[in-house]
Formats: sequence, C-alpha cells, structure tokens
Amino acid sequence: MHLVPLLTLQVPTFSAQASKIHLATHNGLEDPLDVYLSGRFDEWQRQQRRRNFERQFVVSLIALRSSSSWLFAGLHESGPVQKLDDGTFRYPLEEVAACNELNGRLVVSFKRQSRQAYLNCETWSDGLTVVELRPSRLAIADFPGYKSVHITKEQLDLIIREQLPEWKSALSSVAGVYLIADAQSGKLYVGSATGEGGIWARWSEYAASGHGGNIRLREALQALGSEHAGNLRYSVLEIADTHASANEVLLREAHWKAVLHTREHGYNAN
Repeated sequence: MHLVPLLTLQVPTFSAQASKIHLATHNGLEDPLDVYLSGRFDEWQRQQRRRNFERQFVVSLIALRSSSSWLFAGLHESGPVQKLDDGTFRYPLEEVAACNELNGRLVVSFKRQSRQAYLNCETWSDGLTVVELRPSRLAIADFPGYKSVHITKEQLDLIIREQLPEWKSALSSVAGVYLIADAQSGKLYVGSATGEGGIWARWSEYAASGHGGNIRLREALQALGSEHAGNLRYSVLEIADTHASANEVLLREAHWKAVLHTREHGYNAN
C-alpha cells in the first residue's frame, strides 16, 4: 500500500498537492531519530532555516538505519510562518490527531533520488510505500546485552531520566570498564565503575553533567560548549561482578587505556 492513500483514508481533507514531505536526516549536529526518541521532534521540526513548509500539510519521515527506510513521524498541519530575529523561520506545526496511532509505528520505503529534504508530495507519492506497521511506537530498544551497548548522549539521558527498568537492572548489577567516544573528534575516554550501583551509577553522573567529573572531558565541554556532549557515545568494554575488588577493575581499566592510547591521544588524563 502507498502512504498517500492511507493518509487520505485517515484524513479526508488531506491531499498530496497540499503537502510537503519532510525527509528528516542528520543535520550535522543531531540525528532526528535520537531527537524523536527523546520526545523533541515536533519542536525540532518547527524551526527551519528556510521557508520549507509553505503548504497546508507536512508528512514527516525520519531516516532509519537502512538507506531506504523511513519512520513515519506524523502528519502535521502548518500555518503562517514566523520569521525570527536570527533569520530562521518557525512554523506552528501541529500534529493531525487522526494519524496519531500511526506515528512511530509506520515504516515507509522510499528511495531518495537526491539530497533534497523537502519534496512536493504529489511528485513523489508513488514512491512512498508502506512496508511495516509495528505493534507499538518506536522507543528506546530493550537492553541489547553488554557487548552490544552503543548509545548516544541523548539516549543515555532518556534511559536515566525515565529509569528504564531493563537498562537499570542490567547496568546497576555489574562493575566494569566502559568507553566514551567523541563522534566528532574521534577522541576516546576509558573509565571504570565499581561498587554499589555499578555502571548505572557512574553513567548517571554523565547524564547529569556531560563530563562526569573527568578533567579533559570537562575542559572539552567548556571549550566547545555543553551541547558538544551530544557527540558522545557510550559502550561497555568488559564487565565484572560489583563485588570485584576496585584494584582488579582499575587494572583492567589501565589495560584498555594502554591498548587504545587514550592517555596520549584521548580524554584520559592519567
């Protein structure tokens, strides 16, 4: 089934000729999928550098990991644009309630022909094919296992803020060595967590401050701005029992620092 007829069934006043397609992709600063999972997508989309939404409706699609798969992020109705002092534009986009049940569940196949992110819907409607209706709205995935953890700062913030039970149970039950990677600079930081609360307790500090008290990370965020924390990625190198001695875990931390040269070329100061 194609997307446009489905939307028309939901909203009889909808038409392709009155609609823009927004193909939301990484803008160099933020991944819109992370923004969506954090609950900020509608506000994020309202702010535009140009007059991109000069039609009644906006069909919002967010790039998934596959190059031709897009998550339906709602049908939005636009209105009079407001030009801001900084030269950008703000649209009073409001989600059309009749399509709310499809938001975050519908996956659309669309082969993008260029880097253009704002398309006239009638021109490309035949290429928008519904391929999946998920049983529930996309959210932070279940805990994938320690070896598969690789999350952004925004995902970490959401996991900690919402106290997601599966993540909290897994990360608080182990001590271990973890890695923080700066996706922009390529610099790495190796850290460790021991004692009560394990990795969960330590990562909660990063969610709160961005730097967790680490000297070089704090210096980097002071120099580049606190928003640079959005470039950080968190993963687990190895785990240990929370009752393992602190010295044992520190020895493993030192091993990884040496292997990854994080003292010489990364964010480790010792």
